[in-house]
Amino acid sequence: MNEPAVQPHPSPDKVEVSIHLDPDLLDQIKHLTNDPSKVIEVAIRQWLRNANSRDDDLTRNLQRNPPIPPRGEWND
Repeated sequence: MNEPAVQPHPSPDKVEVSIHLDPDLLDQIKHLTNDPSKVIEVAIRQWLRNANSRDDDLTRNLQRNPPIPPRGEWND
């Protein structure tokens, strides 16, 4: 892979990790920024922040249907 010409200085409060990404995904990230680690860090932070408020079929509360009125009160 092509290494950037300027190596960012490692920050004392950050940890360097190695990950394997799909090359097409990395190309898409590079369209956003020259620092893919920043995009990945922000995505992970957003994912962790929203981990407690999942919105999928298994976590939604079902809306109750209103009760059916007695037969004599139907508005036919």
